Amino acid sequence: MRFFHEGHLRTGIVRDAEVFPVDGDLLTMIQSGDLPKMPDGDGIPLADVTPHLPYDVPPKIWCIGLNYKSHAEDINAVQPEEPASFMKPASSMFQPGGEIVLPPPEVSNDVDAEGELGVIVGRKCRFLSKEDAPSAIFGYTTTLDLTALDVLAKNPRYLTRAKSIDTFFTFGPVIVTADEVGDIGLLEVITEHNGGVCSRDFVNHMRHSPYELVRFHSQFMTLYPGDLISTGCPKGARIKAGDRVACRIDRVGRVEARVTG
Repeated sequence: MRFFHEGHLRTGIVRDAEVFPVDGDLLTMIQSGDLPKMPDGDGIPLADVTPHLPYDVPPKIWCIGLNYKSHAEDINAVQPEEPASFMKPASSMFQPGGEIVLPPPEVSNDVDAEGELGVIVGRKCRFLSKEDAPSAIFGYTTTLDLTALDVLAKNPRYLTRAKSIDTFFTFGPVIVTADEVGDIGLLEVITEHNGGVCSRDFVNHMRHSPYELVRFHSQFMTLYPGDLISTGCPKGARIKAGDRVACRIDRVGRVEARVTG
């Protein structure tokens, strides 16, 4: 993860409830494949640091719509045969634990927040086979993807616009390397809303698995280390100013935000 501590932005390795600072930039580490070893000495309690985006600008941000049947049913949509993928701009990002700033009502008055599993690409690749796709993944993270539902309802062609408003995406603060996650199909993706559970479902219920999403997108373009694919939400939480939302995935992490008008 990256974090602020005593006025400095640092990179660290998380273990239990502590983070152990290391030298270097996290995106550069992913690109090089040269990960630091656990340093000697004491860690810093996570309660004493301010989480930061793992890196400021992913090379690409791909998101997947309607990957769970329950989400399609929630918005009265039909699941597509192929991944319903779209891109998000870096300008839509906000810091983990930060604020989702709702747009003016004349822009959108119906916004939902969706907790999702994020996949971090680990190496440059193109035309991956089904067998090679898992080896192209560096790790996993939690994401919050937001949608202006009323904008989308006007016309499905407006999907990218409905997804690209400022503060409509975040990821992190922790990236867990793929070797530590185990069977990804057993991961449960949970969206929390004001302290309660809004939706939950398991990765093995996705129409298109994380491995398939990496393979599929590599057929169309070169994937680069640090590219991010946010794999879809079981159901979004409709939000208003004053709310709190979070994505929680055991063995991966938790990212939260507060909502302001």
